[in-house]
This record gives sequence, C-alpha cells and structure tokens, in this order.
Amino acid sequence: MFNETKKSMQWGEETLTLETGKVARQADGSVIATLGETSVMANVTFAKKQKPGQDFFPLTVHYQEKYYAAGKVPGGFFKREARPTEKETLTARLIDRPIRPLFVPGFKNEVLVMCTVLSHDLVNDPDMVAMIAASAALTISGAPFMGPIGGCRVGFEDGDYILNPTVDDMQDLRLNPEQRLDLVVAGTKDAVMMVESEAYELSEEEMLGAVKFAHENIQPVIDLIISLAEDAAKEPFDFQPADYSELSAAIAAAGEADMRAAFAISDKQERTTAVAAAREKIMEALTEEQTEDPNLGSAMKGLEASILRGDVVKTGKRIDGRKTDEIRDIVCETGLLPRTHGSALFTRGETQGLVVTTLGTGDDEQFIDALHGNFKSNFLLHYNFPPYSVGEAGRVGPPGRREIGHGKLAWRALQAVLPAATDFPYTVRVVSEITESNGSSSMASVCGGSLSMMDAGVPLKSAVAGVAMGLILEDDGSYAILSDILGDEDHLGDMDFKVAGTENGITSLQMDIKVAGITPEIMEKALAQAKDGRMHILGEMAKAITGAAEFSEHAPRIETMQIPTDKIREVIGSGGKVIREIVEVSGAKVDINDEGTIKIASPNGEAIKKAYDMIHSIVAEPEEGMVYTGTVVKIVDFGAFVNFFGKRDGLVHVSQIENRRLNHPSDVLKEGQEVKVKLLGFDDRGKVRLSMKVVDQETGEEIKKEAEPADE
Repeated sequence: MFNETKKSMQWGEETLTLETGKVARQADGSVIATLGETSVMANVTFAKKQKPGQDFFPLTVHYQEKYYAAGKVPGGFFKREARPTEKETLTARLIDRPIRPLFVPGFKNEVLVMCTVLSHDLVNDPDMVAMIAASAALTISGAPFMGPIGGCRVGFEDGDYILNPTVDDMQDLRLNPEQRLDLVVAGTKDAVMMVESEAYELSEEEMLGAVKFAHENIQPVIDLIISLAEDAAKEPFDFQPADYSELSAAIAAAGEADMRAAFAISDKQERTTAVAAAREKIMEALTEEQTEDPNLGSAMKGLEASILRGDVVKTGKRIDGRKTDEIRDIVCETGLLPRTHGSALFTRGETQGLVVTTLGTGDDEQFIDALHGNFKSNFLLHYNFPPYSVGEAGRVGPPGRREIGHGKLAWRALQAVLPAATDFPYTVRVVSEITESNGSSSMASVCGGSLSMMDAGVPLKSAVAGVAMGLILEDDGSYAILSDILGDEDHLGDMDFKVAGTENGITSLQMDIKVAGITPEIMEKALAQAKDGRMHILGEMAKAITGAAEFSEHAPRIETMQIPTDKIREVIGSGGKVIREIVEVSGAKVDINDEGTIKIASPNGEAIKKAYDMIHSIVAEPEEGMVYTGTVVKIVDFGAFVNFFGKRDGLVHVSQIENRRLNHPSDVLKEGQEVKVKLLGFDDRGKVRLSMKVVDQETGEEIKKEAEPADE
C-alpha cells in the first residue's frame, strides 16, 4: 500500500532521518524529518497554473507546534492551538527567507509549505528540523526549486563552536555567560542564504567563523536530501520562464531616460513621485496588449533595477548621492515625553523611530507558554510600522509577520547588554513607533531603544547601534557593498545584511541573500564595513547621552531582599493572609519567587521601607544581647509576656522587671504598654528570656554596670 523511502545519517550527536511515501500522499511533497526524538512533518503543494494577471510569487510558509508533540494540553479557555505564537511566526520566516530566492525566476504559481511539529524531545529544537523537512519536501515535490538547502544552529562556548546545541543551552542566554551565541544558518551546497543570530559581543572574526562552521556542517544534510530525492522525487514540473525581452526593450525605449532622471532625485518623496510619473509615461507609450501582459511588473522592475544597480557598481555613487560606505545624517534626542519613564527620537536620513521605555514590576513579566515549558520574560520589545511612515494610506491591524520579525531582531540586539535581574529587578518594555521609513527601521529601533532605556535609567552595559548593509552583485563578479541602505536599494539589491552591536562586538546579525554566490570574502568585507558604520553611529548617539539619566519620578521604585526558602511560607501565610496584610498596610507591591527573592515596588519610598520592615520582622531571627521595643501582651504571676520581634513573644520574669522586689508584675505593667527589653538568651527549652531592668525605659539605652574599684 505504501511506497516508503527512508534515509538516515549521524549528524553531530544525534541521528537525522528523512522519510516519505507513507503520510500525506496527496501532497506534492511530504517528508517527516526526525532528529533524536524530535519529528516535524513538512507538506508542500503548488498550483499547476498561475493566476491570471498575478505579477508576484505567492509563497506561504506555515510552521505549527502541536502541544501533543510534548505531551501537553494547550492553555486557555478553548484548549486548542489558536493563532500562531511568536516562535511559530519567527520560525515560518526563518524557513521562508532562504527558500524564496531559490525558485526559478518567473515562477509565480501559488506554493504552500506547511511544517507541523509531531514530536518534541525537549532537547532538539524543532525549528531546524522543520527547515530540513521543508527543503526535502520541496526537493521531491517536482516544483521548480533550485535547492536543496540545509540548516543548523551554532553555539559558541569557551572558544569552540557547537553544532545544534540543546534547547536548554539556548534558553535565556543572558543568564548563561558561558554560552555566547545562538546562530541559525541556512544555505545551499555552494552559498549561505540566510543568517539569524543572538550574540554576546562577538568579534567580526568569531561571527564569520561561526557562519563558515555552519555552512560546512550542513553539507551532509544536503547530500542526504539529494539521496532521498534520487529515490523518491516526482517528475519535474514543466515550467519555462516567460520570455518578455521584447516588452523590456519597449519599456526601456519608452522611459529609460525619465526613469534615470527620477532615480537621480535624492529626496524620497520627490523621487517616488517622479518614478510614478515615469511609470505612467511608459504605460501611455505601450500598446494595449503590452499593458495587459502579466510580465509587465517584472519588466518594469527590471528597468528600475538595471538603472539603480549599474550606476552604483560603475560609479560608486548612490541614488541619494552618498558614497557606498557613507552613513546618512543622524540626529538623536532623548527625554521628549514628560510622563513616560524614558523616550528617544532617533532620526537617520528619512528613517525615524520614536522609542519609549516603560519600567514595570514582576507582575508585568510576560508569561510564555512554550512547547518545551513555561517561562517568564522581563524584557519586551514591540515594533510598530504604521502606513503613514511611508506616506501611504493603508489598513491598520494587529502585528504582522514583518513587525514581529523586526521587533525580535531589535530585541536580540539589545538584550545582550541588559543588567542582571538581581542588579536591576524591573520588567523593561520598549516600544518602537516607526514614524518615518526609508531604510532599515529595525536598526533605528535598536539605536532608539538603546537611547530610550538609558534615558529611563536602565544601567545598560554599553550603548548598542545597528546598521543595514546592502550588496549589488553583477553577473561579471563585480560588486558594491552599501552601508545604511535605502528602501529602494534593499528592494532592488541582492543582500540585506543587518549588523547590531556595541563598540566591543556584535550582539545581533541578520542576513538575507537573494542570489546564490555570496563568497566569504564579500561577507568579511561587509562585516568590516558594517563595523565602521556602527562605530560612526555610536559616536553620534554618544552626543545625546549626557551622563546617567535621572530615574523618572513616575517609575516604580523596586527594592529586593533575599530570605531563606524555609521562611517563604511564613511571609505568604495561610491562604496568602500575611502577604495581603503587608500589601494593604504598606501600600507597596510585594512579589516573592520560589528561590526566596522578594521584590518590593512602589513610587513611594516610605511604603517600600514599611513593607521591608514588616517582612524583615517575620523572617529575621532576634539577636542575643540586642535591645528591642515591645508590647506587653499578657501578665501572669511570675512575669509578663512581651511581643518584641514581629510576632515573637518572650518572658520578662518578675525579677527582671525592675531593680526592686515586686509583689506582682501588674504593680508596674499593664497589657498594651510599650516597653524596652534586652534579649538575654534562650532557656533549655528554647524559650526566650527578656529583661527590662537592664534597659533605660526612657532612652532605650542599655544600663551599664559601673566597674568595681580595684583592690588596693
């Protein structure tokens, strides 16, 4: 019934297996990839005809984590998987980015790639397994895909690169100083296609070495996919790219001069208007048949690309007049908004981000329900890209894949310099509102986020800046690397290469390649040029940082204290009674974790001190020889019981009340009376022994015995 094909190999410390022919047989390509005990099924289907009039490539990639894969039941009211999580969205983007450029140019049939996590061993991250499964499914599907690709994750510890580190190794790197890198690389046999990383101030050489290490280690994966395809691939889909050379020639004849003049305008809005006018003029010169040609958009883009690209490589001059390594003018401002905890406006040319920082308490931490377990995050970064930022009137909705991806890139760049939670016990939320865009707004979010957090008084280890690099690679091998690329240069170029970091090293790297053929030499030069750009931007940012910022009066103050874990129960009380009383009486927020770390938060310093004293009185132990202020709670024939230390009581024996004989303690004491007592110690049964007579009841000072005269 089944025509199964199965291939396996040893990859690192685990066995990688690819199998097809048993499940989802009606898909064009279906592969289940397994690494260790993590399994992902990838299914590929593609339309056999292009939709009429469609002038773009409709590729959709979905990545789904099923909770049953880890033996879990989903949370929430409905108890089923709902909208994609951030991890699912980011992984779908990871898979989409390296495969999209590898479809035959001109192929515009709809393609759907669905990756479903079937089993998760909580050791091997399913995202890389999904990428391999998707690549294998595309390779055997018959679609015009110029793969396969392979992908892997790389760690960096004690100077050594680690292939496919475990999920636990990559969890919250900020708390793991030994592990300095989480790098994902995807590529073909000959070239790297995609890089995504979170790093801890790695040098350019270390980062380039990690990329090379990854590319070497995906080679056997690519060979395994080819071996599977040799036995199980379907017949290649009969696709011939359309020949629209005549249309391209007609478009060039009708409007190349006007288009070239339009691209010579440096101002974005004016240039956009001029380009639109040039397009309109070209449309008027074409025949009706030519204007209805489905390849019109591709031919028009081809003209624009040839003008922009050719001039840059030949003359070294870009459309806004800059040199290839020149950064646009930068203006940095902080403290713009009076009621926010921290704010900054970062403007680089025609790209601008208004970035705001809010400081919260432990109650504001984000609770993340992930496949490999539940955890909290105390650093959030949200990126918003409204239509007005590019001068358009468009639909506004919830964050899309692009906004989530750009926000995560900025998050990775900044979280490497955050202080430890023990030193700065706040939840930090950074929001980047992109108010203008022409070039990398994610890198503007990094720069603005760094300034905004510093304005809020967050003690960052160092300022972070980011720059977007571009590449134009011609057929003859000549190329130009561009610093701080414009939107048009990104759209019509061959590489989008974003590098963020401090003056000491790289904290995040993201690279997308649109052509196969980026050599290590080009990558090395791009990294070096990006470092120069980053240092220039850091210098401009430093002008806006005038020493340590004052902590906003509107931000909560947080004080931490550590208590023994065996005292946690006493602080919380039965049913939370004690901790509720502390909150009500003091007016401060109190948060306690399983390790005994207590965070006390309030804008009011007196409220923090009151809560601190109340907790201290519960958990601290009274010290022998110390004087305390207490309250008489009960009088008996042989003395008085005094509440002197939190809820702790002790006995003042009748002989220890005054330096004279009393008939009864009630002669001088009454219940509710405040007294000063010294802790003498504990009797054989652990009972507390107190004394009043050795303490001055007015001053609270201990009465010292006068020294006896020495013998003559």
